[in-house]
Amino acid sequence: MALNNTYDARLQQETAVGAGVQILLLALLGSAIGLGPAGWLTGLAFAFATWAVLARALHRSRLSSFGPANRVTLGRSTLVGGVTAMVADSFQSAPPVTLLVALTAVALLLDGVDGKVARRTGTSSALGARFDMEVDAFLILVLSVYVSTRLGPWVLLIGGMRYAFVGAARLAPWLNAPLPPSFARKTVAAVQGVCLLLAGSELLPHLANHAIVLSALGSLVWSFGRDVLWLWRNSRTRAEDAVSEPRVLELAAR
Repeated sequence: MALNNTYDARLQQETAVGAGVQILLLALLGSAIGLGPAGWLTGLAFAFATWAVLARALHRSRLSSFGPANRVTLGRSTLVGGVTAMVADSFQSAPPVTLLVALTAVALLLDGVDGKVARRTGTSSALGARFDMEVDAFLILVLSVYVSTRLGPWVLLIGGMRYAFVGAARLAPWLNAPLPPSFARKTVAAVQGVCLLLAGSELLPHLANHAIVLSALGSLVWSFGRDVLWLWRNSRTRAEDAVSEPRVLELAAR
């Protein structure tokens, strides 16, 4: 029991350090670009929420160590917190697009690093995979909010689709079934961040940004639609098997 408490204390220290680094990044942004009240409050709320949720998840997972892959993900989360603060501040004053793009680009580039580190070090875990997925999803949501101020509210469909799926799964539990691995699904997910970043960078004409983000939304709808259809068919198959199995046993008993 004492050993478990020691491990838990070390894990909680890691999350506390992550929150501290997040606040440091906010301070650097504040001094560099004059982060306003909205940015500060949103950034601090993100830091506190990340620390609280991650600390609770680590306590429940009973991992023996935080692991190098989770440290990479925590670093990405810190960058996402900075992007979130800047986007929140953009409703009051235009943020420096170069800095916003730079932070987002590094966060997106590091997306594939934590998975490779986990596999090479043998530290893959369900918590690490979930942590990685939630950081990715929130970054897409934040980028959708930023780009929607330029292209229209419809862009929010990209960031909100994953959360709508999670909400729907509470009403339809069959949506919670595990999905088979899919390279296409991973590719579509990665494309969302790249397309939103490109549109937010304002490097291309307005119509080109519209076309890019529309194509990203189309691919996302296709990906979610394909997965939902697979889950529905799989649930029907399991239900039919569950109904037929007692009948087969009954006939066998005769």
